[in-house]
Amino acid sequence: MTSLSPLERLFLTDSGLETDMIFNHGIDLPHFAAITMLQSPEGRAALDVYFRQHIDVARRAGTGFVLQSASWRASPDWAAPLGLSVAELDALNIESIAMLHRLRDELADTTLPMAVSGCLGPRGDGYDPGRIMSPQEAEAYHGHQAALLAAQGPDLLSAMTITNVPEAIGITHATAATGVPLVLSFTVETDGRLPTGDTLADAIAAVDTATGSYPAYYMVNCAHPSHFAAVLDGEWAMRVRGVRANASRCSHAELDAMTELDAGDPAELGQLYAALRRRHPQISVLGGCCGTDLRHIEAIAAACTA
Repeated sequence: MTSLSPLERLFLTDSGLETDMIFNHGIDLPHFAAITMLQSPEGRAALDVYFRQHIDVARRAGTGFVLQSASWRASPDWAAPLGLSVAELDALNIESIAMLHRLRDELADTTLPMAVSGCLGPRGDGYDPGRIMSPQEAEAYHGHQAALLAAQGPDLLSAMTITNVPEAIGITHATAATGVPLVLSFTVETDGRLPTGDTLADAIAAVDTATGSYPAYYMVNCAHPSHFAAVLDGEWAMRVRGVRANASRCSHAELDAMTELDAGDPAELGQLYAALRRRHPQISVLGGCCGTDLRHIEAIAAACTA
């Protein structure tokens, strides 16, 4: 197992897997579920190339790398919409971690440490909290996938694009029951607040209070740096140690309405990451979200290791 200590070393991770595959590679992902790529030799090969290309950026940049499983949209509610049984979806979850272990066994070395992360996503939409569960309901729901992924021996679990505090608390309790470290990543709107209106500071404080500060650290993902950079102010911001930003400055509502990908400006995004790092050097796990691809990770690596 690789120790992931973001305070000691810069780690890169991957980009916007789903939007990259759909818009740049012409791969159909029903319900935005990248887990379906593991159902075919062609999909598995595309994922393998995707990870290898991103790992190569980290190798050239002299950073570590976080391998994130393709299981963001693979919790039990998504089985039926994907035409799968829960058992079939479980098998794909297991394979999503096994694939990362194989890549690390082959490619990691003392100059390129890698951490394997099992990815959890929200029960519903990544932009809209919809019906908000109680923490207890969220713990019961997410406990299934958290336990399944944890049993495959990842270094950590990462909950991405979380839109509301009760679900975040439930996911944290579910992960704590497995004993695997958790990275919890909120998404925010253009005003830097969660879709529920909570401030990022209040959301992190609420989760830490309810869970004994179980998350190893927090991230922000699925928002542009211009949406949240200004709100990272105060001691609480030390808990934010990773960013996976969108390429676009558009709001979630605007992105939902788009029929073409807004890839933004990779070089500008890299500079915005570098500016964040200068203000907040604890932010040292860097990747991309919607609209980003290998070009953005290359730009982020170049700007943040210059």
